[in-house]
Amino acid sequence: MRLRDYTPQGYNARHIMILIVPMMIFVVSMTLYFFTTHVQQVNSRLSRAVADELAFVNSERLTNPQIWVELTDGFRRSGLMDVTFTPGVTTLIRPDGEACCDELGEELRLRFRDQTWAYRYRPDDLLTVRILMDDGLLEAKMDRKRVIIINAHIFIVWTVAFSVFLLITSYLFLRNQVRSILQLSWAADVFGRGEDMPNFKPSGALEVRKAARSLLRMRNRIRRYADQRTAMLAGVSHDLRTPLARLKLELALAPKEYDTTEARRDIDEMERMLDGYLAFARGEDSEQPVPADVTAIAREASAVAATRTDLEFVSVAPVQMRIRPLALKRAISNLANNAADHGKKVRVTVSTPPGEAVITIEDDGPGIPPENYEDAFRPFSRLDPSRNQNVSGVGLGLTIARDTARAHGGDVTLGKSELGGLRAVIRLPLDAERPKGLRDEDD
Repeated sequence: MRLRDYTPQGYNARHIMILIVPMMIFVVSMTLYFFTTHVQQVNSRLSRAVADELAFVNSERLTNPQIWVELTDGFRRSGLMDVTFTPGVTTLIRPDGEACCDELGEELRLRFRDQTWAYRYRPDDLLTVRILMDDGLLEAKMDRKRVIIINAHIFIVWTVAFSVFLLITSYLFLRNQVRSILQLSWAADVFGRGEDMPNFKPSGALEVRKAARSLLRMRNRIRRYADQRTAMLAGVSHDLRTPLARLKLELALAPKEYDTTEARRDIDEMERMLDGYLAFARGEDSEQPVPADVTAIAREASAVAATRTDLEFVSVAPVQMRIRPLALKRAISNLANNAADHGKKVRVTVSTPPGEAVITIEDDGPGIPPENYEDAFRPFSRLDPSRNQNVSGVGLGLTIARDTARAHGGDVTLGKSELGGLRAVIRLPLDAERPKGLRDEDD
């Protein structure tokens, strides 16, 4: 059991979680600390001050009635509390409302041990304290802010508001960073399919920009290498075609009594080999991807093989995606013709599992041993003479097919066919939707 199995997989979601979890712990911890220490201490001190005032007023009432009157008038004028005494009351009548202020109750019990006391909220939001004395009832009305902090929730509100603001700010910042990473990923996928993004520029954090610049340098190096390879083989092909043309001319002018059949066949084979070398080196790089129907291309590519063998074509609905139609058609045709060369029955299937298009070519021929599957993809490789995998005899059919599939972001694999022979599977990823919010301009 791993922690990552229970955490978000996305870069953005993980960073948001990294922010939310500590923030929640911080808010909860600070709130508990605030209410269990600071708020409780302040309420206790306020309650102690009010209880001391009531005790002082009551003592002056008993010892100095004149000062009692002056004190109560002073408290009333200042708005601190309204203190009254009703003599002769022997029964405590509790005011309407809910009990409140445990801290004040504790302080009152300390100062009026032998007396009956009570305090309640009143509907007018004033706190009423009634203390039953031996000679009457002492009553005090005051604002409840005198004994409790009524705006303590403001602390929570501000803490939550600041946390939300911090999360929103962090999300906006991370979204820009994630957008740069998604843009880099999209560019790498586009470059991998042989397409171009002319307006692509490195953006985002320093590390992301560095990775983007490395990607651009890698793309340029690969293009230079491919161009050099194509130019070299094109030159070789051109240089060899000239003497071949002279040989063909000489054979055409040879006396009719000479048998030139084998020589002509060898020259034709050499021309096919040159075409195969050049096609392998070029790889249809000049062809640009366009939206096309994979099913229609597969049907058309296997049409030639259908004239030479019993071919079954199984397909689903049209599969639209961006591909190089000629290159893909050549790859499927190579595999279908190869299957037709070695089997009496061929089956071509086009399916669409989630996220990809799959073209499967099967035959009932002799097949290839599993240990030789990867060797079959090597350029110019020759396996068992009973299974020559390239129609032109150059050993490039499977190689070109795999290069084409990989240029589309997919691959070609071999396996055992249900028909008894070889199964070649071309897997092409369906077009990924361009991530929303990406832009080709720099930040």
